Amino acid sequence: MYIPKLYRKEDHKKIIGFLKQNNFPALVSHDGEKLVATHLPVEVIEGKEGTLTILGHMSRANPQWKSFGEQEVLLVFQGAHTYISPRWYNHINVPTWNYMMVHVYGKVCAVEGEKLYSLLSSLVGHHEAGTSYSLEGLPEDFVKKEMKGVFGFTLDVTRIDASYKLSQNRNNEDHENIVRELEKRKDENSLGVAKEMGKTRADNGR
Repeated sequence: MYIPKLYRKEDHKKIIGFLKQNNFPALVSHDGEKLVATHLPVEVIEGKEGTLTILGHMSRANPQWKSFGEQEVLLVFQGAHTYISPRWYNHINVPTWNYMMVHVYGKVCAVEGEKLYSLLSSLVGHHEAGTSYSLEGLPEDFVKKEMKGVFGFTLDVTRIDASYKLSQNRNNEDHENIVRELEKRKDENSLGVAKEMGKTRADNGR
């Protein structure tokens, strides 16, 4: 991903938080003829010394899993993003777009049997925390039948590209006005960008 130096995000802890919060990425691979992609839920696991592993699954009816092999694949995690009007500057300018985006690369390793069960149980447990629903509470034969239709995988992360384009190049007056205008919109993306713009400016001491 092309990332101008000003927009590159390198805070490992914040990147991990972003991945966990925006955990429905697009998984992109090449099937030998064309690029293919699937949007799917994942779980981000932190290991020792900052290593990362992504846990995920897709339907076996989806042929993409047959393409993985030894190739490096791409996971695209997208956060809040929105249009920025040139009317919000104190000078003539052009429209632009603010966004938060992280690209994660790695190789897929298939997971089967008890490891697949543990993977699915962990994912369900994460999203059903505080409820009585669990994989363990379902009929065993039902779970085994459903698992036959699932391709589970782990992905050991080899590299990460994180880009937060949040008007870092704007002076304080323009920056503050952009935040005010975004907050007027009330939609989730605009408010998310406005909130992160404030955090980023504060972190940079401006």
